[in-house]
Amino acid sequence: MRRRKKPIDVPPKYILLALTILCVILMVVSLFFDGLSSSLKGITGAIITPMQKGVNSIGTYVEKKVDAFRNYEDVVAENNDLKEQLQSYQSEIKQYQQDSYELNRLKNLYELDSKYPDYKKTVARVIAKDSGNWFDVFYIDKGTDDGVVVGCNVLFGNGLCGIVTDAGTDYAQIRAIIDDTSNVNAMVLPAEAICDVSGSLTNYEDGYLIAENIDKDAEIEEGDEVVTSYVSSKYLAGFTIGYISKIEYDSNNLTKRAYIIPATDFSNIEEVLVVLQTKKNVTD
Repeated sequence: MRRRKKPIDVPPKYILLALTILCVILMVVSLFFDGLSSSLKGITGAIITPMQKGVNSIGTYVEKKVDAFRNYEDVVAENNDLKEQLQSYQSEIKQYQQDSYELNRLKNLYELDSKYPDYKKTVARVIAKDSGNWFDVFYIDKGTDDGVVVGCNVLFGNGLCGIVTDAGTDYAQIRAIIDDTSNVNAMVLPAEAICDVSGSLTNYEDGYLIAENIDKDAEIEEGDEVVTSYVSSKYLAGFTIGYISKIEYDSNNLTKRAYIIPATDFSNIEEVLVVLQTKKNVTD
C-alpha cells in the first residue's frame, strides 16, 4: 500500500517574499525596456497591477495580523497584571477584615474592662472546648504563672461568663454559667431581689436562663438587670448575668421565677477577661 505524500506546507512569508521579488523584476523590465511593443507592456501591466494589488492586500493583511497579535500579547500581559493586582487586593481586603474583626473584639473587651474598673484582670485566649455546640466548658492559655487560680471569675460579652474550676501553670479550665452544673447566687436590680440562676444547656438552646426563688412581693419587671449577688460564695458582686424577659409565679405562689436573656453569647468565644481576685481573697 502506497503511502500518501504529505502536502508541502510553504510558510506564508516565503510566498510573500517570492511575489515581491517577481514584482520587482517585472517593474525593472518595464522600466529599462520602454521600447517594447504596447502589447507587451499591456501584458506586463496586466500581470504587475493585480500582483501589486495582491501583494499590497497580503501585506496589509499580514500587518493587521501582526498588529492584532501584538495587541493580543499586550492584552494578555495586561490581564495577567490585573490578575496579580486583584489577588493582591483580595489578600489586603482579607487582612483588613481580619484586623477589623480583631479590633472589634479587642474594643469589646476594653469596654467590658472599663465597665468593672475596680478589679484587676488579664486577657486570655480560648485554646480548646468540650464537645457540643456551646462554650459551656472550655480552656484558656493563662494559668497560675499569670495569676489565674481556681475561683477566678471570667467575663465575656457584656458580663459574666463563668468561673475557673481548674488551673495549671499555663492553662485554666472555665465552667460557664450555662453549664448544667452551674449555679449563681444573683440579684435583680433595682429591686435588689435575691435569686438563684441555674445553668441549663436545654434552656440556653431556647434562648434563656431561669432565675428562681424570687420573693413573690419583689417589685421586679421585664427589662430589669440580673447581676451576681453580694451573698454569693463564688462570684464577685455586680457582674451582669442578663436581663429579665418574662416573669411568672411558681406553683406554690410563694416565689417567682424569671426568664433571663443572657448578656453573653456562648456560641463563639475567642478571648475572655479573667478577674485576678477571687471572692475569698477579696473578703479576707
